[in-house]
This record gives sequence, structure tokens and C-alpha cells, in this order.
Amino acid sequence: MSIDFELTRRQRALKYDVREFAREVLRPAAERADAMSDAQAAFVAMKPAFEQAYMMGLATSFLPREYGGGGASNVDMVIATEELCAVDAGFATIILVNGLALLPVVWFGTERQRERWITAATGCPTMDHLGGWVVSERGGTANFDHPHPSAGIQLFAHHDKANSEYVLNGEKHWPCNAGGWDLRGADTNVCIVRTDRTRGGTQALSAVVVDRGTPGLEYEVIDKIGLRTCQNVTMRFDDVRVPEENLFAEGNGDLVVNRAFTWSAPMASAAAVGVARGAYEFALKWAKTYTGGGSSPIIAHQAVGHLLTEIAARIEAGRYMCWKAAHYLDRHDGQGHALAAMNKVYCADLMKDVVVDCMRIVGVNALDRKFGMEKFYREAIVFPLYDAGNLGMQRRKSWGVMADPAFTPDLFADDDPFAFTKSMEGYGVLGGSPADAAPPRFRTT
Repeated sequence: MSIDFELTRRQRALKYDVREFAREVLRPAAERADAMSDAQAAFVAMKPAFEQAYMMGLATSFLPREYGGGGASNVDMVIATEELCAVDAGFATIILVNGLALLPVVWFGTERQRERWITAATGCPTMDHLGGWVVSERGGTANFDHPHPSAGIQLFAHHDKANSEYVLNGEKHWPCNAGGWDLRGADTNVCIVRTDRTRGGTQALSAVVVDRGTPGLEYEVIDKIGLRTCQNVTMRFDDVRVPEENLFAEGNGDLVVNRAFTWSAPMASAAAVGVARGAYEFALKWAKTYTGGGSSPIIAHQAVGHLLTEIAARIEAGRYMCWKAAHYLDRHDGQGHALAAMNKVYCADLMKDVVVDCMRIVGVNALDRKFGMEKFYREAIVFPLYDAGNLGMQRRKSWGVMADPAFTPDLFADDDPFAFTKSMEGYGVLGGSPADAAPPRFRTT
């Protein structure tokens, strides 16, 4: 059989290099930042660690070598992500959102756009380049592919042909990195916009790059309970003007969203595994040393031993599903939408429960902040909600693929290619399949 779970020599080196960085550089920075009451200050406090990660190549490793990136595989990325998130998942999010923002330019942009924005990211002299992934809105992201133009994405981009510009008006909620280190904007904000007010989400959306310092933008930092070391903002657009050449994937913004969240799904899954592993490592050490007032460490008790074996098994299962999904994306040019979504839903939900079980082993002391278990809990509850939330976008994406007549249950086991198409979108936006709810006719004024 061609199945092989052995890491290459290079991948083992990557794993332990990132682990050393996470424990020696990231941990002390994250502990200080997580305790800060000011959300923006916590984010800024991570900048020195980010600059060191940039020097190591971590912040651009996912970008193609021909544009100065590291050319890392998706399997490489999930290995590195787990190591970072065993210490701090928020910091890993800063790095991975650089990928969510910049990879769409690689996939859908022109050669000129790649030369402009990707090489700027990989050749940043200050080593602090941020890409912002600007998709989420207060009420419209989960149904971004809804057939009605008044649903889904409502950041409008009006084409001012006379001035060769697009004018953006609206609001985004939850974009990560988008405010930048100084709240004057990320270096490269990739925004999903509505370029056609008369059509639904599978025809009307596009992507546009908003450069740092563009007038008309306002950023308000969101104060989160978890992943406090990364930045999320509310981003308001008031007649924001960008050149025509900043637009790409016109009419295919829906495919940009789906592919980007397909790429990030195994990374988010590995992040969940990493957080669970961090909690497990603490709980295992605790069980081997803590007596609970008895005569021997609590690992000698059957209930604790049984629960630890279940925890370890679930982490192993989650990790290997991440590797499988990442490998499939590597093999098939990112076309693994259903498997990646299943991976994200499974690991995010399962690892949250794993962290809770680790806290049960530690007992009431898990509530004491000085032990750090509560941070694992705060981070674990984020995973089902972020990165195209499990209850909305990710499950719908798998549903749409599985509903296709050509899909078979053997598809992923046989490692067969299966391209994602627009016909697979729209499931669940009106309470059923696209065939159950034909889009209404629209009249514009």
C-alpha cells in the first residue's frame, strides 16, 4: 500500500524547529499578551514574535517559491500549525490568515497582481507584513451564496468607470489582521464584495485588494474571550476608492470564499488538535504527579487511566484526519472541499470535548488561572465558531459536494479527484437544496 504516516526528515526538522520556537519565543510572549485587558495591545505585543516567525519563513511558507515564498505543502502547514497551537492558537491565526488573504491572489489573480502583492509580502524589509481576510459580515456571511441580492455579502463595490475605480461602501465584522499593527490597515486587505446588486451570491461577488492607508476606512477592535493574541475588527467602508486593477475573480467571489476556507480547514483542524494536545500534555503530567490526597498519583485510578486513553486516541484520530485532508489538497490542487470541511467540523467539535475531559482529570484546579487550563478551554470553544463556522458554511459545503450525482462514498478513500463547481453551492440557504428554491425574479430601480 502507498499509505505512509512517516514524516520525512525535513518534516521532522520542521516539527521540532517550530516546537522550539513555540516554547522558547511564543509561550512567554503569548502569556503576557493573553493577560492584557486591551485587545489591540495584546495583538501588538505579539509583533516581535511575528517578526521572528517571518525570519524563519513561517509567515510566508505557504506562498509559491517563484514569488519568494517557502512553497510548503499543506501537510507541512498542518504539522507546523499543531506545534504553534499547542502553545497559542491566536498567534497561529495571525500567520494562517496571511494565507487566507494572499493565496486567493495566487489562485485567482493575474500575473501582474501576483507580482505586486505576493512579492511584497515575501520581500517585506520590516518583516511584519500582514494580510487581512475581509469576508465576514454581521448578518450575511454564512449565506454568502444566497440567490437573493439583498442576502449574503452586502459590502457593495460600485464601478466608477469614469475614474477607473471601484467605490466600496458597507461594513465587515470579524475580519482578522485587517486593522494592522497600528489600526491603519493591514498591508494587503483582500475583501469579498458585491459588484452586482441585481444577482445572487453565485454571480454577483468579486474580490478586491484594499491597500494599507486607503482613505475612508474605520477599524474597531473586537474584545474576544479566546484567541486574544490575534486581532479581529469591525471594518467600516465609507466611499473607499480602489483602482480597477485591484479587482479580481469578478463574478467568482463565491469560489474564492469556498476555496480559501477549504485551504484553511485542515489548518483550523490542526489548530484544534494542537490546543487539545497542549491540554492533554498538562493533564497527563498532572495525573502522573498529583495524588488528590491519596497515597498514589491519580493515574493509578481506573477512571483516570481510561479517560486518558480515550483522550489520546481522539487526538491521534484528529491528527491523522488533518494529514489526510491536507494530503488530498496537495494531490488535487486544493480541490478537496468536502473532505476539508468534514475535517474541520469533526476536529473542532471533538477537540473541544477533549479539552473538557482534560479539565475533568485536573479537577477543580483547572479553574485556577495560574495552571493555564482555562486558556485551553477559551481557545477550544472558538474552533466550532470560526473559519467558516461548523453549523453554517462548512457543513453546507460538504452537503453540496455529496449531493452531486458523481459523488461516491469511495471518493476520498480512493484518492480520486473531484472538482468543486458552482452547482454545489446554495445548499441550505433557503432551508433546502438549490432545486427546492429557484431564485425569484428581481427588478432594479
